[in-house]
Amino acid sequence: MASAALPSWVILGTVPRVTTAAAADDLPPGTDLSLALKAPPRVALLTIPPRIFPGRTTPANFPSVIAVDASGLILLKADQGPTTGPTVIYTPRRRQFGWRPTVAGYFILDATTASSLPLPKPELILHMGHLGLVSSPGGGGHYMVVELQPILGGDTADLLRFSSDVGEWVSKSIHYPLPFRMLSPDGVVSYYGRPWWVDLSWCLLTCDPFEDEPVLRVVPLPPGKALKCREAWGNLDKYRCVGVSAGKLRFVDMYRRSRGPAQISVWTLADPDSTEWTLEYEATFAEICDDMSYKATGLPRKVPVLALIHPTNPDVVYFFLDKYLFGVDVRARKVVECEVYELVEPPRELVATRFVHAWQLPRAPCLGSAKETDNDVSEELQQLHL
Repeated sequence: MASAALPSWVILGTVPRVTTAAAADDLPPGTDLSLALKAPPRVALLTIPPRIFPGRTTPANFPSVIAVDASGLILLKADQGPTTGPTVIYTPRRRQFGWRPTVAGYFILDATTASSLPLPKPELILHMGHLGLVSSPGGGGHYMVVELQPILGGDTADLLRFSSDVGEWVSKSIHYPLPFRMLSPDGVVSYYGRPWWVDLSWCLLTCDPFEDEPVLRVVPLPPGKALKCREAWGNLDKYRCVGVSAGKLRFVDMYRRSRGPAQISVWTLADPDSTEWTLEYEATFAEICDDMSYKATGLPRKVPVLALIHPTNPDVVYFFLDKYLFGVDVRARKVVECEVYELVEPPRELVATRFVHAWQLPRAPCLGSAKETDNDVSEELQQLHL
């Protein structure tokens, strides 16, 4: 497949497909993954074999892409089936005995080589919502997987790090600068060579994990955007997200605390060392629905669910509505793309920002089976007018 036919970025579904014996040709021989790449706003899908996820995919049990990187790396959570005994953790910094319903499994997938690497001692990871992937600023294919493990009520946290250079987990106690309040596990964004832990109701935390003595820094949300503890808990990622677009960190907000008109606003962090946000634009959904471009889609006049922000054009934001995924140039109040979308999971009534990733592709990603790839080429050529 010629590289010119590939989109520069895709909307990757968080939940991958898992092959079965009846569909063995979905994966090229000797590979651990394949990709069905479709131009936005359609959803690209990752396919993995049962040796990575041996269970059956259900709405309550599925593998999950935690993070993607432009180098081609994918951080994947894929549990390894039911536990048969207690989980025992015995390290110099942590001693724990407990029961978990499944055996944890975390993998680094490389889309350029179609290979996988299981991360050692996955039981050390406490919550995938605080786990991120960061490429080394020095390049060379080096990376770090990092988890922030706050100690509720304490002024320290553990920073758990797995470096591709070291090949094992290293835990370090660092100062935790936030007051007593649970940090919502709303994901980790990689930006400027750092992980940015996101609490959509409160703030962002960041540090340089490659330093010997990392220091956490707090970046509050824009003025008036902080919520009470546990406000909209579990639902906030239907209305808010943090992402990187055109090289800047963006905060997208459509959460309503009052009965005012439903609207969307996009804020930009001035630079990686700043705590100042600038309002780029805002628009009401009534203004968007009144435009002829929206009426031409036939979509109902309903408030949609937030999906993501375009990774190179910060004016464009994507939304879920019924069976459609559509992009809006919010500054212009115009719909620019609209397609039916397909996800492995969840059901459409449960979609949220955590079920898709904006992924800027590496130069030579591994594609799917020959039949699947040929179909995708034809569709992409039609949509991209190449």
